[in-house]
Amino acid sequence: MQIVRFKVDERTRYGALEGALVVEYAGTPWTQFRRGRRRYGLKQTVLLAPVIPSKIIAVELNYRERAAELGRSVPDELRISLKPTSALIGPDDPIVYPEISERVEHEAALAVVMKRRCHNLPAERARRCVLGYTCLNDVTARDLQAKGLLVRAKGFDTFCPIGPCIATDIDPNAVAIETYVNGELRQSSSTKELVVPVEEIVARVARIMTLVPGDVIATGTPAGAGPLEPGDRVEVRIEGIGSLMNSVVKL
Repeated sequence: MQIVRFKVDERTRYGALEGALVVEYAGTPWTQFRRGRRRYGLKQTVLLAPVIPSKIIAVELNYRERAAELGRSVPDELRISLKPTSALIGPDDPIVYPEISERVEHEAALAVVMKRRCHNLPAERARRCVLGYTCLNDVTARDLQAKGLLVRAKGFDTFCPIGPCIATDIDPNAVAIETYVNGELRQSSSTKELVVPVEEIVARVARIMTLVPGDVIATGTPAGAGPLEPGDRVEVRIEGIGSLMNSVVKL
């Protein structure tokens, strides 16, 4: 199933993608979720960020090739940072290049979307707490990060595009992940290369903080993260989920 959050006739609803159609559902993916009768052509709808989380957790240095290109080793402990929910945008929303940064970079990531509340659970039970998976672009002001200003570097408004859907039936540890900028391939890997697999990531994060329905965990970016410029069109593609596209603008 590919769950979407969409707008039609100025109303926001949940539904599911079925080919070129969006089928409306009643309820939410975290409560009773019932298939409705209304269907819309995809072109009739505006796809939104598929979830509004209470928190967004981003895992760092979780691909060996990414660590190697930065001249760093894979950390013994899971390294995480937080992005504010105000950074969230959906498909086709613009990424705004901040005035105080001179180097903004894309970071494609498979993101986990939580289905139920969990805390201190073992890794073998993690999948039961997961609703599904989506594309996420962990946009980062790299020059500010280099100065130690991590919260600022990750936290600008529009620095967390996600979507286009939440895929519930994929193997998160075995999907291809790619990034294109203006049609040029920048990142190409597979979640088979994750140092810490998805179930273990969820379990380790849940030892630190309680995860609630809708929370999002970005599992790390592969090698090849690179610069974006105003006017660019950046696309994150993940097998079984689809394509998340956003333009870059400077106001």
